[in-house]
Amino acid sequence: MTKQKVQAGRNWYAVHTYAGYEDAVVRNLKQRIESLGMEDKIFSAVVPTEKKIKIVGGKRKTIEEKIYPGYVLVDMIVTDNSWYVVRNTPRVTGFVGAGTTPVPFDKKEVDTLFERMGVAEPKYKMDVKVGDVVRINDGPFKDFEGAINATDEEKGKIKILISMFGRETPVEIDYLQVKKI
Repeated sequence: MTKQKVQAGRNWYAVHTYAGYEDAVVRNLKQRIESLGMEDKIFSAVVPTEKKIKIVGGKRKTIEEKIYPGYVLVDMIVTDNSWYVVRNTPRVTGFVGAGTTPVPFDKKEVDTLFERMGVAEPKYKMDVKVGDVVRINDGPFKDFEGAINATDEEKGKIKILISMFGRETPVEIDYLQVKKI
């Protein structure tokens, strides 16, 4: 890292890790910071996650999903010693940047990312709209097809008109139970 120009001051940096070991890297890094007395140079390490809603066994479940698998964000002042502590943490493969020079996140990028991580209530991102034809893939109406009549993004529900008993019947189901045809 020596003889490389690094942006002075405290910044957020992305550290590449082995995939699936992000939480272990954060734990190891926090232990190393404490034991090596680097609290004044390395301030925190986080695994960026967001809440998502999944349907498992017909029930809604909120899960934490990694935004950037294989990466950990570290808030630090880069010096030769702090770079060495982070870089030589078990399961860390390196900093994101050119060569051995870590490139910091822009303040705007960090704010956007933490805003995304801090959302208390998971949001639904509906990729369907009124009039789209969908197939129901879960629940009592599995394999029925119908046209979307109404959407409620706040609750994550949609109303579908399905053909049942020889007439169009409106059914309200969870958005995650359909697939666009």
